[in-house]
Amino acid sequence: MNLNVKRQFDAVANEYDKQRRQLIPCFDHFYGIALSLLETDKDSPAILDLGAGTGLFSSMILQRFPEARLTLIDFSEQMLQEARQRFRNFPNVDYIAGDYTQHDFAGAKYDMIVSSLSIHHLPHMQKRNLFVNLFGMLEEGGLFVNADQVQGTTAYTDAYYRKRWLSAIHDSGLPHEAIDASVERRKLDINAPLEDQLRWMTQAGFADVDCMFKYFDFAVLFGRKK
Repeated sequence: MNLNVKRQFDAVANEYDKQRRQLIPCFDHFYGIALSLLETDKDSPAILDLGAGTGLFSSMILQRFPEARLTLIDFSEQMLQEARQRFRNFPNVDYIAGDYTQHDFAGAKYDMIVSSLSIHHLPHMQKRNLFVNLFGMLEEGGLFVNADQVQGTTAYTDAYYRKRWLSAIHDSGLPHEAIDASVERRKLDINAPLEDQLRWMTQAGFADVDCMFKYFDFAVLFGRKK
């Protein structure tokens, strides 16, 4: 992971959750659809949250699956500290401070692997390699749900995505300094086209790969291991 990305997320750890809804114009549908895709017959599924940050998405998952065995991994210890505080009364939550592209999961298997607004920070080859690794870490019948940013199919559409996002966050009520910080963070994004990511997931072995939700550059990608 890029150290500049780590520094910027370390710096906003305390305010991250408060700002997230204002920075994601489609917040409710974006997370709501991702959460709804997590289906299992198990009472205590093993779930891995990649780039879990403060545990925002994980908190939604625990509301739906309170007995889940949840593992949060993030390379920002400051973000994970917020998650540790959030889940201080949940003994079924574990934490890993590290880079999920390099961490040795020691053969661990998961029923579901999720990620929200993290994988787009990786160079494209690392995204492809990650999808292969995640497929191997899933149990049979396991699910991968990635709520993330995608690049437009053309320069025009990509610029249009950014124009609409900038308009929305300026109308959101966020203070100017928070907007400026978010714009600065997004300079480090390495978004990949949706079609490329769906193809990479299929090539990694995932079945039933699809985009289950899309609002400009915010998309929810889905795949499962047969």
